[in-house]
Amino acid sequence: MLIKRNDDGFIHPLASEITPPHVYHGRRELLKALAAGAAGPVLAGWAARDALAQVQRPGKLAPLAAVRSTVPGAVTMEKVTSYKDATTYNNFYEFGTDKEDPAANAHTLKTSPWSVEVEGLVKKPARYALEDLFKLSAQEERIYRLRCVEGWSMVIPWIGYSLSKLIEKVQPQGNAKFVEFTTLADPNMMPGVRSRVLDWPYVEGLRMDEAMHPLTLLTFGMYGEVLPNQNGAPVRVVIPWKYGFKSAKSLVRIRFTDRQPATAWNKAAPNEYGFYSNVNPNVDHPRWSQATERRIGEDGLFAKRRKTLMFNGYEAQVGQLYAGMDLKKNF
Repeated sequence: MLIKRNDDGFIHPLASEITPPHVYHGRRELLKALAAGAAGPVLAGWAARDALAQVQRPGKLAPLAAVRSTVPGAVTMEKVTSYKDATTYNNFYEFGTDKEDPAANAHTLKTSPWSVEVEGLVKKPARYALEDLFKLSAQEERIYRLRCVEGWSMVIPWIGYSLSKLIEKVQPQGNAKFVEFTTLADPNMMPGVRSRVLDWPYVEGLRMDEAMHPLTLLTFGMYGEVLPNQNGAPVRVVIPWKYGFKSAKSLVRIRFTDRQPATAWNKAAPNEYGFYSNVNPNVDHPRWSQATERRIGEDGLFAKRRKTLMFNGYEAQVGQLYAGMDLKKNF
């Protein structure tokens, strides 16, 4: 269905699309279900689709058009985290170590002009202006369940495309085994870089098959708008089956290498933060259990913690990447 979005944030269907075929057939399915006395599951499915369609942009930043992803497993019908929660409770140590610091301090980040250097073991190295990087593939809106190591999680409608599109464009050489991501480290714009809490710049990395997986997202926006500074503007990666710190923000360099990158948190505390950092309820952090998690927005006094799912619920999509590996050793 084609959708027209006005600046007021409301969605208005085109006249020619008032009753698209899938809705018509869906109504017939509903009538059949009612006749058969099995309307409950069908109504639940309709409600979930309606909830997804009603995710409105907050009207805070520039709009960014998107369509719903068709990548298997990319879209969840879980309740979306509120924009306020998603943008005020963040890890972005370049702007401070407290969860509230990025929202308070990231206004100093200037995101235009911006470019990303793609280098290393590739046949077509290049420096991409943000606009050109964005145009490499049609953007898709995807709702992911993201969790980070502290045991809290969010559901965010990200806008971007599979990183594999960029990788295919630059043509990695046969000996390229890993992809390394580097975040901007400018002490004039990022007060946290003046501290020694990490070895700057912030570096993360993936194995090539992880980077090529269609669920690994090169991300430009969320909630129908461009990324807020505190959420990694203007471009970041999102790897939904790994803990949040693996998803490098404010990217300035993507490098292809034959060696496993030395990543920021792995260098800072190798006994706590492994290179893979897959969501795994069976591997405890040395200082806490990772068997359960807390969903942001459900943090009342009596809120029940959720059971952490293997690979963050994406085991069917990504489990084969780690077949035969000892996931306690390779944490």
